[in-house]
Amino acid sequence: MKSSAWNRSSYAVGLLAATALSMSTMAAQAADVTLRALMEDVPETRIIEALLPEFTQQTGIKVEFEKIGYPDMHDKLVTQLVSAESYYNLLEVDFLWAGEFPAANWLVDLKPLAEASKFDLEPFVPSMLDLLGRTAEKMPILPMYNYSMGLIYRTDLLKDEKLKAAYKQQTGKDLAVPETIEDYVAISTFMKANAGVEGAAMQGQRGDPNAMEFSNYLFSSGGKYLNDDRSIALNSPEAAKALGLYINNIKSGAQQGALSATLDDTLRLMCSGKAFSMVTYWWMLPQIDDAKACPEAAGKVALSVMPGGHGESGGWGWGIPQNTPADQQGAAWKFIQWVQSKDVSVKRALQGHAPVRTDVFSDRAVLAKYPYYKTAQAVVASGKSFPIFTYSAEYENVIGTQVSTAASGGTTVEEAIKASSDGLKELMSR
Repeated sequence: MKSSAWNRSSYAVGLLAATALSMSTMAAQAADVTLRALMEDVPETRIIEALLPEFTQQTGIKVEFEKIGYPDMHDKLVTQLVSAESYYNLLEVDFLWAGEFPAANWLVDLKPLAEASKFDLEPFVPSMLDLLGRTAEKMPILPMYNYSMGLIYRTDLLKDEKLKAAYKQQTGKDLAVPETIEDYVAISTFMKANAGVEGAAMQGQRGDPNAMEFSNYLFSSGGKYLNDDRSIALNSPEAAKALGLYINNIKSGAQQGALSATLDDTLRLMCSGKAFSMVTYWWMLPQIDDAKACPEAAGKVALSVMPGGHGESGGWGWGIPQNTPADQQGAAWKFIQWVQSKDVSVKRALQGHAPVRTDVFSDRAVLAKYPYYKTAQAVVASGKSFPIFTYSAEYENVIGTQVSTAASGGTTVEEAIKASSDGLKELMSR
């Protein structure tokens, strides 16, 4: 046993030494590399992009971001990842692809690189590492930012004395931040009827927008997609209740055209001051609370954990494609270490970044500028995940179609939930 253990130990030391030597060689070559990444065109990308000259100045490595809308990213990346050599040598990977990309062996395992470079993973939120496929054996993706969802709402409308009196008279309840999903839909409906604004800015477009939005209603109603043993749990009374409430809000609380609306549409509506609330990614709050960008809403908005206690939790991470040369892989890892370091993460957070490091959520400078980051950490901690497996992206379309069809009256709530459950079972069995 001693001999066997010594051999394993020697092998491990040798492997780390070889990795370190390889990393040293890659680092020496990396300064001549230009990193190219396909990025979602969202505020987070622009925050990082503004900091890229600092990285280039420190390392000599140039970085180019190609920014496009989310719906086009997956297919464009896959085309490169199955080719002989990927044009993109640095990857932004959505958590919905964290089952597919590693299973296809498209990503470099970052665990040996982190060990060789002594990159400290301890500050990273554990659930974010797990969400992106971290196991005891490997780490295909390092968290970049989270997009857990909560409720952004208008504080001024909740404090309005006339609205408070009217709500009390109509419901017998106090007008306050909703604690349950039923209360939220009731307040949304009330605001649309009485406050001269839309009750909820909803992103009901079929696919990723409504799949993500509906998931908040599901989790806050006590429903779930999967049991702990990954058996299907969706076809339940809780899920039917969630879809019924979602449809009620689409019909009675949301803006006209909500069934075709995207995240950008809801942001514009909330920013204009013409909506009471939106169930959305918590990092949207700094954008809406910006007096220059959103003068009609700034100073009047706040964030809470999703009414009911659990919202949808998602996130993006960094990956390195297998089909890129070693020097490009070394440059990509150098960039990932830099961009996810505490110093750079704090700089990003001070501009509205959604951290994946606990030490950034608790940073004094960040909390001094954005006190609600304490609430944001609770949003992240209480979030639950959409099912992650090889066909997660396809499943968004399956459930998105059923939610949309039910909301437009083309099927019943029960039929839509059963079809969504059957679709999940079929895709997970492949």
